[in-house]
Amino acid sequence: MKRRAFLAASAALPFARAAGGEIRREVFLKAPGNGTAIMAYAYYTKAAGAELMSVETRWTRSDTIDIAYLRRSSDNGKTWSAPTPRATGEKRPNGMLRRHNRPGWADPKTKRLLTFWLEGILPSDDPLEGMKAWDIYYTIDGKPEVHKIPRPPGGESMMLGDTTCLPLSLSDGAILLPAVMAPLNKDGTVYNPGGGYTYHYGIILRGEWKGSRLEFTHTRPLKIDPARSTRGVDEPTLGRLSRNRVIAVIRGSNDVKPQLPSWRWVSISSDGGRTWTDPAPWTYSNGESFYSPAACSQLLHHSNGRLYWLGNITPENPKGNRPRYPFVIGEVDRDSGLLIKNTVRKVDDKGPNEDPILTLSNFYAREDRETHEIVVHMTRLFAVPNHWQGDAYLYRIPV
Repeated sequence: MKRRAFLAASAALPFARAAGGEIRREVFLKAPGNGTAIMAYAYYTKAAGAELMSVETRWTRSDTIDIAYLRRSSDNGKTWSAPTPRATGEKRPNGMLRRHNRPGWADPKTKRLLTFWLEGILPSDDPLEGMKAWDIYYTIDGKPEVHKIPRPPGGESMMLGDTTCLPLSLSDGAILLPAVMAPLNKDGTVYNPGGGYTYHYGIILRGEWKGSRLEFTHTRPLKIDPARSTRGVDEPTLGRLSRNRVIAVIRGSNDVKPQLPSWRWVSISSDGGRTWTDPAPWTYSNGESFYSPAACSQLLHHSNGRLYWLGNITPENPKGNRPRYPFVIGEVDRDSGLLIKNTVRKVDDKGPNEDPILTLSNFYAREDRETHEIVVHMTRLFAVPNHWQGDAYLYRIPV
């Protein structure tokens, strides 16, 4: 394997001291220069062991991946192979074919590796055209055969959320996949009752193995009154609670109506993801509410038996997507499904000379199988004023 200097010297963040030590931030991949942002993450390719796959994506505009590069490591990220490019766009007669990769996920029961991505043809290469164009595809164990998840009965497009919206395995062997769908009007136009940038319903797909095949069924969509979340339901993240229940923590939004409180929302399933409660505001376990911008978040199960949540909590009511800092981690009470306030701690925040539009989001978290730290891959986008640029960082959080 070719050695590659992925990581720069680590630096402890003075505001982020944990019980087991300080949170450390390291450069994972540097951006090539002004005008290009790097987003990168590494996931385990097997249900056990130290084999990692790194996915680097390069962006020169929002919601569009220009190209991706893949690297492999057999020693938990100490050394890496040379990068292999993977095309994410192809010109077609009827538009531009765009692909958005998502982290692979190893099913703990069957040990099979599932790799999901979004794909669709955008007639004028406008990312918003994906509202009607996106479909979800996947492969099993990297084999050439490509599988497409059928659209809902109404024909609406489906999309995966950010890299935090990962599958979840259940004790009966089923796999839940969180996704969103763009509802349509009767004339085929995109339904947008909230008037925000976009509008979605949530949909939790339930997959069951039929031999070597995986069959997905659609559940009843998750909806939030557009008078309370102007962009509806977005980017659910899943976790297991006590008594065989499943939790979905949901991104909401007050886009175009900043007077609305910007909250996280929560839905619970007690029957293996087949049916879900109506989404309700997510609070601390003491009943206190908190503010959170329209941004992705992630629930992460740790080998210590705890369930953690990672995302943004702001001291004041956000306006739509911003601000996306500070970035925090906290523990979820697995009985109530609520966030335990006194466990929440800051991982990163805006520095005194950084641009107020700094984005600490669009991340991916995993447990390091050797150190058992929680590792977060995240790009500090817009840290430099007036620059579409950002290096990909790796944070190590002792728990």
